[in-house]
Amino acid sequence: MRARTEALALLAGGGTADFALRLAQVALPLVILRETGSVAATGLVGGAAGVPVLLSPWWARKARQWVDSGPRLAVIALVSAIALASVPTAAGLGIMSAQLLVVSGLLLGCGDALGNPGRSALLADTGDRWGDGRAVMLLTWQDGLRRVGMLVGPSVGAFAVAAGFTNELLWVEAVAVLGAGLLACTVQPSRVVTTETGTPSIRESLRGRPDVLYGWIVRGTGCVTWFAFTLGLSVLGEERGRPGVYLAAGMTGYGVGSLAGTAVSLAVVRRTDPVLTAVVAWGWSGLCWIGMGLWSTPPVVALMGALSGVGVVIGIAAISVLITRSSEGAERRALLAGQAVVVNAGSAAGLLVGGPILGAVGPATSLIGAGLVTVAAAVLVLLSRATERAVPGGPTRRRCRRSLRRSAR
Repeated sequence: MRARTEALALLAGGGTADFALRLAQVALPLVILRETGSVAATGLVGGAAGVPVLLSPWWARKARQWVDSGPRLAVIALVSAIALASVPTAAGLGIMSAQLLVVSGLLLGCGDALGNPGRSALLADTGDRWGDGRAVMLLTWQDGLRRVGMLVGPSVGAFAVAAGFTNELLWVEAVAVLGAGLLACTVQPSRVVTTETGTPSIRESLRGRPDVLYGWIVRGTGCVTWFAFTLGLSVLGEERGRPGVYLAAGMTGYGVGSLAGTAVSLAVVRRTDPVLTAVVAWGWSGLCWIGMGLWSTPPVVALMGALSGVGVVIGIAAISVLITRSSEGAERRALLAGQAVVVNAGSAAGLLVGGPILGAVGPATSLIGAGLVTVAAAVLVLLSRATERAVPGGPTRRRCRRSLRRSAR
């Protein structure tokens, strides 16, 4: 009973904070623009926040293991809340500057680098205490709540801004993050298991787990090519004289599809090979992007976005199965942190190269190319895994025992 209560506290806190984030994402650029008069400054907080996350494999190796209980997660939440509150405070006092925005972003990034994998690891550990298979169920629910926020939050935020609430939304996010930390205070410490060499790094935690690496490859590729979906649809609508229509259709379809995928993902991943499921999921998503590029009308974009959303959520759940079934304690925390780095680094790289690619070949061709790259990565992973299994003595005894345990479950 206690494990269930702790899991609900973590889910409720995380879901509320993420929903508040979606609200604040609408207001933050407007607040910064009004206070500084600089369009370039609007991205300072988000850009600075990404730096600690991308560098976390080097600086956060030991720090992430410290976040092994609810009270310690609450400390991280307090730091993040202070970083968030600094922006509306500076706006209210009329002292906002680029330096303050960068510092706020860096603090927030440090909190994300430690708090996000820490919360996921605590949630998975709580699921282990709750019962068999509960860890991946809770991580899937966490992802589902995040997608509800993605679907509903921006619209609610837009209405709030239209009603004159901008600084207030930033305060709502800071309070929600702090509240999530307070809710987590009831969660008991996890049992941290370290390797013979001490605290495991992300690379060390991948040893003997090639299937996790395969999952990261296909998911990372999907993150790199994601720009074609978001930026590409924005540019496509602008070129065709219907600004925002194509992106709204695609994102709405994707949001609805991802919620449907959340509802069926557990049933799918419990009955299938997780690696094969992840590969097929992102390959399917790549095919959907190709469809968007070939038949670029709002109804087709919405339909393909929905189908892509279903596939991506099932793929994410499959990777969660790979991590939760093969690791615990310190290694699980390192793997979850590594996954966050893969997602953030892939998305950042995609956005970096996305603009020039869109300018060179156009949005429709970019969607087709991104889809082909995603499908190719899925096929290559599938072939690599098949080749590895065909080599005599390829899989180690340890991996064979894990496969037997997964089959038994």
